[in-house]
Amino acid sequence: MNQERLLQVLVEPKLSEKGARVAELHRQYMFRVLNDATKPEIKAAVEQLFKVEVESVTTANVRAKVRRFRGRVGSHGAWKKAFVKLKDGFEINFGLAD
Repeated sequence: MNQERLLQVLVEPKLSEKGARVAELHRQYMFRVLNDATKPEIKAAVEQLFKVEVESVTTANVRAKVRRFRGRVGSHGAWKKAFVKLKDGFEINFGLAD
């Protein structure tokens, strides 16, 4: 896989209360990824960037939502979410204060 492509696959970590709970219980972390990213690309990108071993990757396509503001119709774009499960003994620390 292209090294430059792997650095672009992960767009951002999705930090939320639900994500924190899932991370504690199941060692899973949520990421927003490129819409055309594949599971092997996501796995390789996480392993390379965070120096961890990935057990599995699950993806979900989040549909676009229609929004109305002052009588005008717009939409939030669709995006892809990846749930990355790490092997035992590995953890990702995003550097947030507790």
